Amino acid sequence: MSSAVYFDQIKQLVELQKIDDDIHIAKQELEHAPNELKALEQRFAGLESRRNYILEKISHLQDQQKRLSLEIEDDSARMKKSKNKLMQVENAREYHAMMREMDSMENVSRSREEEKMTIFEELQRQNDELATIDTEYTAVKAEIEAKRDGLEEKLQKSRDTLAGLNITRTDASKTIPQPVFMRYEFIRHRLEHPVIVAVKEGICSGCHIAIPPQSFIELQRGQQILSCPNCQRLIFWCEHFSDPADTAPQQTATADTQAE
Repeated sequence: MSSAVYFDQIKQLVELQKIDDDIHIAKQELEHAPNELKALEQRFAGLESRRNYILEKISHLQDQQKRLSLEIEDDSARMKKSKNKLMQVENAREYHAMMREMDSMENVSRSREEEKMTIFEELQRQNDELATIDTEYTAVKAEIEAKRDGLEEKLQKSRDTLAGLNITRTDASKTIPQPVFMRYEFIRHRLEHPVIVAVKEGICSGCHIAIPPQSFIELQRGQQILSCPNCQRLIFWCEHFSDPADTAPQQTATADTQAE
């Protein structure tokens, strides 16, 4: 084909690729937006599970604390009662028996006091951890509510954008020769986005692998639409255009010389 026809077709394909780029972005938004909410919900569920575990542990520790306080009060009452009895003993044998009993009660009471202190310290740790989790718990909950409120609006906006882009794509594809368009579609359905890419300094910008010298020479001639031998994407030489994004044809002196 002539260089003029080649440049027109490349420009048409790149314009189609731009539309497909926007379609790709819109589809990603439709896919990722619910996933972001799902990830937050999973994170929130983990926090809630951890929070409930700590609350249960705090409740259990508080029950233990109350039980020990009652037992310590009971020990104190028994100790007071034993001291009163000690004042009434009439012989050494009863006195020593009472002293042994009081020593035993003191040991039990001391052990309970130590256990109560241990529980108090653990209760403090759990309350501190609960406070930390509650901060994150509240923040994530608020973020979920905000995302839920805006999700449907965001999804609908992406759906509307996608619908408009599909119409634009249909119109753009009508300007491309059918064999060229079918070739583009064949590649699009078999490879990851994108379909057509620029070759810069002999490197395919799709797979980042060097184009064989002979293929690169043919590409510079600008007379035939070529594919990258490695990734099979359609390729064009970036020097044929002032800006690949604009796809404005600009044949270089090198290309003209080689084409002759």
